[in-house]
Order: sequence, then C-alpha cells, then structure tokens
Amino acid sequence: MRVSVPLVVIDADVLGRRRTGDETYVLNVLRELPALAGAAGLRLAAVTRAPELVPPGIEAIRLDVPSQELRMAWALPRLLRRSGASLVHTQYALPLRSPCPAVVTIHDLSFERRPELMRRRDRLVFPRIVPRSARRAARVLTVSERSKRDLVELYGLAPAAIVVTPNGVDPAFRPGSGGTRDYVLSVGAIQARKNQLAALEAAQEVGLPFVVVGPEKDAALARELRERGATLRGYVTVEELAALYRGAACLVQASSYEGFGLPVLEAMASGTPVVTVPDPALLEVAGGAAVVVEGGALAGGIRQALADHDRLVAAGLERARAYSWTATAERTLAVYREVIGR
Repeated sequence: MRVSVPLVVIDADVLGRRRTGDETYVLNVLRELPALAGAAGLRLAAVTRAPELVPPGIEAIRLDVPSQELRMAWALPRLLRRSGASLVHTQYALPLRSPCPAVVTIHDLSFERRPELMRRRDRLVFPRIVPRSARRAARVLTVSERSKRDLVELYGLAPAAIVVTPNGVDPAFRPGSGGTRDYVLSVGAIQARKNQLAALEAAQEVGLPFVVVGPEKDAALARELRERGATLRGYVTVEELAALYRGAACLVQASSYEGFGLPVLEAMASGTPVVTVPDPALLEVAGGAAVVVEGGALAGGIRQALADHDRLVAAGLERARAYSWTATAERTLAVYREVIGR
C-alpha cells in the first residue's frame, strides 16, 4: 500500500518584498529545510508571488492576490485544500478557516509594546489579527526568549505552546580585510523605533560619517537624516551589506524595541564591533560581546568600541558561532513533525 508523504506549505509571500528581517528569516529557513525534510519524511512547498526566489529543493507555488486580506481569507485556504496540505506555516497571521493545522512565526510584539512608534496601519491591523492567530495556532514560533515572554504576558499563551527558533547567520557575513573602518553603520528599516537620529548624533559627536542601510518606511525621518548629513543606502543585497559591515568602524543599534536584533549578530559575525542599548532582545543576542550603553551615551559607546576594537571583534566572532540557520531549521522541522504527528 502506498503511503502519501505529508506536505508542509510555507507562506513565503515576503520573498522579494524587501521586508528585511522577515524576508531574511523565511529565505534562510527555506534554504536549510530541504536537506533535512527527506529524512523527516516530509514534502515542502512555498507559496509566493516570486517563485523564482524559492531555493532549490522546495516546490514553488505562485499565488498572486491583489490584497492581503483576500489572500488570507480565501486564496490561501483554497490552495491548502486543493494541495492536500498537512500543515501550513505562516508569519503573524493565519489563513481563515484553514483546512489543516497551522504554525505561525511571530517575530516580535513591537506594535503592542510601542504602538506610538509604529505606522498607523500596523497599529490598527496587527493588534486585531496577531493575538487571534497566536491563540489558534497549533504552535507559535518566535525568535527570542524576549518575544516568548511578551507572548505569554500579553496574549496569555502557555509557555509550552511557544518554541524559540533564533535567527542564524548567513555565510556571507564573515571577517575580511580591506575595509576603511571610517564610518558608523546602522542597519534596519528607517522608522522611529530604530532610533537612527540618536545614532547619527553620536557618530557626528565623535567625528565619523553615519551610514544607514534599510528601506525607508518613514519618509519624513529619512529626509531629516539626509538633511542632517547621514548617507542612506536603502535596501542593499546581502553581498553589499556584508561589505558595509566589514568596512564600518562599528555598528550602532539603538532601537527602542526589538524582537531579536539580527544586525547585531551579522555585525559580530563580520568582525565588526557593536554598540547597542539595553533592550532585552539586543542583550540576549549580544551576550556580553558588545558595548552596551543607554541611548543618551551612544557617543561614549562608540569611543569605547574604537578603543577596545580587538577584544570586541574576538568576542563577537565567538558569540556569532552560537547561531546558525541550520539549527533554526532543525528546530522548525521538529515542530512540523510534532504537530503533524498529532
């Protein structure tokens, strides 16, 4: 008798949409899963509007829908029924009336903790959709212990229902020679909660240029950064970003809220000193391998990073070795098997 292989459908709608951390997470998990799925007895498919970006070993299913609401309410549930999916894995929101169990990744609850720093649409949509999805999911994945605590506290989830699958490091981020090391770098979407203005002021106080990498979510803030002397590189390729990390004197990550803080990890893996603030997720990732100062003392943090360069580089490289996308995929796959096995 022929036994069908369970199909896991992963929502990869973020591919090609310049969603920074969310897209990085999905792409790297998709890259790592095929090497593990065969032995686990699972088939994998990715649903996306950009099938050409789906890594080898994953079946790509195109799904073009004009609105996200229509996609999650009708198109994706219909696709899941037609494909005979055994499990669906999404980010933040679950499809309505899903015909199969669902796993959802919730990276952070910034829209709950710091709503005043979010875009108006996010403030309206996320608090309505995410709690309901978290409570309906068979399992919730998140990227840090900080985000797990938030999910338990704010949504009343049982700790056992949440699995922490930390982000990893792309192999592109590694030490190299030839960088100028003469500018301060900030990586992340341009928006108020990333606090790039404070980082700019600190860089100027120590006499270094300030470079920002990330999409412009807040046009007024981007304009102010430019007017005050920052260089905005926008969204760049992984290779360009790796070169920018290696060329920086240090990374300054001054966010008022993070669910993980992937730039801290990428900078450390690149051999670049990190200056950060005592946000719980940033502290969790840095693990003592960064200069930690309050937001008003960033200039002093930069000076300390420059003076203590070699020690910070060594500590950062050691810390970065604790994170890998393979480990992330292994934990994710274990959740798939556990849910399907029910």
